[in-house]
Amino acid sequence: MPTTSAGILLYRLDEAGGVSVLVAHMGGPFWAGRDEGAWSIPKGEFGGDESALDAARREFREELGVQPPDVDYAELGTFAYSSGKRVTVFVADGADFTTTDFVYGEFALEWPPRSGRMQSFPEVDRAEWMPVERARERLVKGQRPALDRLGELISAAR
Repeated sequence: MPTTSAGILLYRLDEAGGVSVLVAHMGGPFWAGRDEGAWSIPKGEFGGDESALDAARREFREELGVQPPDVDYAELGTFAYSSGKRVTVFVADGADFTTTDFVYGEFALEWPPRSGRMQSFPEVDRAEWMPVERARERLVKGQRPALDRLGELISAAR
C-alpha cells in the first residue's frame, strides 16, 4: 500500500499580482548541501481515522512549531510521486501569516551511517516565502504539480 501524506500550501498575492508560496527546506544531513529539489510543502504521513486535513494541520505544527493559520482550507488535490507515495495538499491564503518564531520539529537518525550513534536533526531547517517560479525549481519533483494546480485556481478566480 502506498504511503499517504497530507500538507498545507500557503500562498499570498503581491501588489503586482504575483504569487508566493510558503515552502520548507528539508533538514538532516542528506539535504544539508542541496537546494534544488530539497524543499517541500510542510507535510507528513497519516493514516487510520485521522482526516487528511487534520493530518496536514498536525504536520504543519510539528514541522514548523507554530499553528497553521486559522483560515479556510480547500483541497487542492492528491498528487503521486514516482515512488508511488501520494500527498494530499490543502491550500489557503496565507497573506497574514508571518514566518517568525518557527521552532522546527526534530527526528533521530543514526549518523554517520553504521556508526551506532543516534543524532537529532531538524525535520526542516528553514521555511520561507518564495515566488512560485522559484519554488518550482526547489520543490521535490512530486510536489510541483500542486503549484500548477494552484496557478490554475488563481487564474480561474481572476
